[in-house]
Amino acid sequence: MTFLKQDWLARFDGLADLPEDLREELVKGSRLVHYAAGEQIFQPGDSGDNLLMLVQGTVRVQQKSETGREVSLYRVHAGDSCVMTTACMLAYEDYSADGVAETDVEALAISRVTFDSLVARSPLFRQMVFRAFSRRITDLLTLIDDIVFQRLDVRLAARLLELAGTDDTVHATHQVLANELGTAREVISRTLADFQRRGWVEQSRGAVKITGRAGLERMARSAG
Repeated sequence: MTFLKQDWLARFDGLADLPEDLREELVKGSRLVHYAAGEQIFQPGDSGDNLLMLVQGTVRVQQKSETGREVSLYRVHAGDSCVMTTACMLAYEDYSADGVAETDVEALAISRVTFDSLVARSPLFRQMVFRAFSRRITDLLTLIDDIVFQRLDVRLAARLLELAGTDDTVHATHQVLANELGTAREVISRTLADFQRRGWVEQSRGAVKITGRAGLERMARSAG
């Protein structure tokens, strides 16, 4: 029994429950890949030849417009698979977004041959793949709803609370926050200035410190 089977498979819901022969096939058709923080993992036009499942680290998947504006679509964390990669594998299409390692990343890369075989032969594996796919599609629909219908100040308050570290500090520039929320840097700057006037945040170069959590929480809970 290899280290891959004993250790890595247990980190992903469903994989450890595969029958012995299919686990052996998965082990033989997989490899561990590493990416450094900031490294590009995939970009538009790349071929999706491996299903990526994160062992550790975080990957940010983002979309860029022709004008250069970015919006963060979702993040992949340890124990998750990348829905963009899954879509490419299922449809035999190239990537249409960017995947960037936010931290050092270790991932399990399952080859297309192995992926196709397990999807065809294993109800458990199919269920795992489509359950993760469905969950992420729901997240993307929520993102679309937020961008189209929800006020920017509400979304920014919620995102600051989500991204804040243990010291209540978000280490991100105004441009990075704009990319997170699919808006312009100037809009973020104006909204943060308003938050600062209210005593909710303090700004410094490349960082936003939360000083009025209760106010941000009220804003994040407010409607439309």
